Amino acid sequence: MSEFRRGTVFFKDKKAGVISETERGYEFVYDKKFLESPRSHAVSLTLPLREEAYFSKTLFPFFDGLIPEGWLLEVTVKSWKLDTRDRMGILLAACRDCIGAVSVVPENTEGKHE
Repeated sequence: MSEFRRGTVFFKDKKAGVISETERGYEFVYDKKFLESPRSHAVSLTLPLREEAYFSKTLFPFFDGLIPEGWLLEVTVKSWKLDTRDRMGILLAACRDCIGAVSVVPENTEGKHE
């Protein structure tokens, strides 16, 4: 299975896992160190903590829900020259600094998360 784009998922500034776009859809897998921590919480009730990867043909509803809506989505799409249907692209571009505990940083800029 080849991967197209990946983002590191952070929960309260701790690396929680990785979301990947593949030729079959999407995959989310929790980071092993995150799972080992007694203070770890699931990023979403729909994605409980587990070692096995989650798979979906469409972007997981939880991650899709992080994407801006309305006028903020329009600004995001125009600023980064993205297609409104490119949900993974928007997630990677706009969800580095989300409201709430979860953020997503594109794989190639993982070290820039603060």
